[in-house]
Amino acid sequence: MDLGLSGRRALVLASSQGLGAAIALRLASEGAQVVITGRSEERLTTTASTIAAATGTAPAMIVADLGAPGAAARIVDAALSTGPIDVLVNNTGGPPPGPAATVTEDVWLREFNQMVAPVFEITRRVLPGMRERKWGRVLTVTSTGVVQPIPNLPISNALRASVVGWSKSLSSEVAAEGITVNIVAPGRIATSRVEQIDAANAAKSGKSIDTVRAESAATIPTGRYGKAHEFAAVVAFLASVPASYVTGTIMRVDGGLIRSI
Repeated sequence: MDLGLSGRRALVLASSQGLGAAIALRLASEGAQVVITGRSEERLTTTASTIAAATGTAPAMIVADLGAPGAAARIVDAALSTGPIDVLVNNTGGPPPGPAATVTEDVWLREFNQMVAPVFEITRRVLPGMRERKWGRVLTVTSTGVVQPIPNLPISNALRASVVGWSKSLSSEVAAEGITVNIVAPGRIATSRVEQIDAANAAKSGKSIDTVRAESAATIPTGRYGKAHEFAAVVAFLASVPASYVTGTIMRVDGGLIRSI
């Protein structure tokens, strides 16, 4: 299927590794001109080299910490200096695990400024160009915790849920202008983030990490963790021209983990 992404420009946040890197690679493989971001110049360079080797085109790189003051403006200005942004993939790191009752106000505010505020602001700054061209895709990576809260991840559950409300609201505002706005919710995808969560659960339960992984995989109808490239393929479709009538949704990529309809 031709996704119609050749020549489009995509800004993928937090894309030096994990899901973000996989998304950037898939979009570039579909012909998009990709801009990748991350805190580590070393990891960004490695990811850029991987994309260049696979596609023949090196992505633009922006070294930035999403949570730093003024980072949203700097990222958008740098991205727009390469050309108009047609596809925005909002992706952020995950917060630390722990019980909900122990999260203090300063932690809530710190994580909001790292995970939520930059997504809202970067999208706000990218939207005018999309509106002018009457075409755009805004995709935000969250978690299946927005559908079914994940034990021991209250910060992620709560803050990502706020992003869902924002995304749904925005989708209605811009739908008639050729812009789609969707949430993509990964389940247990094999990334370093999931490894950290498994390690935390192992430490909390006293079980070995292998046991935790096996028990976790057993709760998934497919019987395994997903792969980053499988998740990226869904994001690429939602970013595509054929997906022009899909907006305001939460797309789960979880191997059937969430059992609710």
